[in-house]
Amino acid sequence: MLAKRIIPCLDVKEGVVVKGVKFKDHVVLGEILELALKYRNEGADELVFYDITASVEGRCVSTDWIRKTAKLLDIPFCVAGGIRTVADAGEVLNAGADKISINSPAIERPELISELANTFGSQAVVVGVDSNRQKQEDAYIVYQYTGSETHMRTSRHFTMQWLREVQDRGAGEVVLNCMAQDGVGKGFDIKQLKLAREQLTIPLVASGGAGASEHFRSVFEDAKVDGALAAGIFHRSELPIGQLKKFLRSCNIEVRP
Repeated sequence: MLAKRIIPCLDVKEGVVVKGVKFKDHVVLGEILELALKYRNEGADELVFYDITASVEGRCVSTDWIRKTAKLLDIPFCVAGGIRTVADAGEVLNAGADKISINSPAIERPELISELANTFGSQAVVVGVDSNRQKQEDAYIVYQYTGSETHMRTSRHFTMQWLREVQDRGAGEVVLNCMAQDGVGKGFDIKQLKLAREQLTIPLVASGGAGASEHFRSVFEDAKVDGALAAGIFHRSELPIGQLKKFLRSCNIEVRP
């Protein structure tokens, strides 16, 4: 069995790391390189960087800080932000990223997933999915442009159907961002993640809601995800990664040293 991955998430806006609650009210938390090195030293398995305004602003994530980060880190990292073409992805990967992630650009043009997978291999292509429950329809729906409060809106895709489509198109991994839990710290959305796990044979990473060690145990044991992504709990130094991994090992959950 593959070890479960602990993945700090760094939301990047205007060159610094920020964090919001339910994708709103972002505050500055620190410098990209400083936080990246901190998590590497604590034992993170990989890092994810999201340039949260790139898609809305119609640009691709800057490769300047990607190159600097690649020189600093010896763990894998994934980058997202306005990657709309094979050329965009190539620049990000050539700058040193191990994987690229697409979200709103995949919704705009789903064929992009296959183009990237065919060019770089599925293992380099992650699809991020921002999802929230629609009570009136008792279903989950995908949102886009979530990096901007003024541009955020629902897409035409129901989450579980979209997950199957992105897998069929060649994505190598899915990060499911459960929007109702984002930044709240009350635990991952186990119900939604279990439904997602049923749709997918590729790796699934949970995002949104981590507030305690027990939340990680629950998402690994109950939702059977392959990785757990978190931001605030790590950024505020409430739970050191080494301490979290020690707890998970005590629960017989395999994690890397």
